[in-house]
Amino acid sequence: MSQISLRNVSKEFLAGKRHTVAVVGFSLEIEKGSFVSIVGPSGCGKSTVLSMVGGLAAPTHGEIVIDGKPVTGANEKIGTVFQDAHLLPWRNVLNNVLFPVELRRKHRRDFVEHAHELLNLTGLSRFADHYPNELSGGMRQRVAICRALILSPEILLMDEPFSALDAMTREEMMYELQRIWASFGKTVLFVTHSVREAVFLSDRIEVMSLNPGRLIQDLTVDLERPRTAYMETQVGFNRIVDEVRAAIGRGHNHPIESSVPEMAVA
Repeated sequence: MSQISLRNVSKEFLAGKRHTVAVVGFSLEIEKGSFVSIVGPSGCGKSTVLSMVGGLAAPTHGEIVIDGKPVTGANEKIGTVFQDAHLLPWRNVLNNVLFPVELRRKHRRDFVEHAHELLNLTGLSRFADHYPNELSGGMRQRVAICRALILSPEILLMDEPFSALDAMTREEMMYELQRIWASFGKTVLFVTHSVREAVFLSDRIEVMSLNPGRLIQDLTVDLERPRTAYMETQVGFNRIVDEVRAAIGRGHNHPIESSVPEMAVA
């Protein structure tokens, strides 16, 4: 049985006389503990799908079910990480991680040890008393991941969490996320514009098309774990990258250049 089911989901927006169909006929089954990425052209509705799964927006048509129960709003089983870490500047790292505990009106003392465990796992132990303006972009995103995990959710939704980072930090965070996912075994639904990032991290990749957003291809990433930088140079990895890029190209009707080096294709 799937942990997350999207059943013929559509989302429409009405602003004055303007009617926009953002997502149409989207169906997807996500197994517990899997890592699934959604890719596609800008504006295809990736983030809208994520918002509906998280209960932040209601589908216009269709149904989203988590563990057999329809999604009707925010769900304690879900943690979310956004593009921006959205840390509170007046709170130190430890207190930012513990903020969801206070929002849910739970006893802080019951979660302090877990918060320190998360900070240790992500290499942030010695920064527990630091403030956001004292951290690098990658460190702030690691704090955001710890905050999303503090209540031990079963599902992690991630909306382009590394897009604002420089290339080197983004690559570092990609390896970090793989390690965190392997440690906790959460179900992850991950939105990204980076095809290589999606291939590196995912068990499956869902490709969406434009106008309106539709699911046009479901690709399985059959690569060994843990994945390494060396693997990214291999023909098998790059063939999957090309397959995803070709699907995205079909989604907005223009070809995308091959990523496989000529010497590797021979």
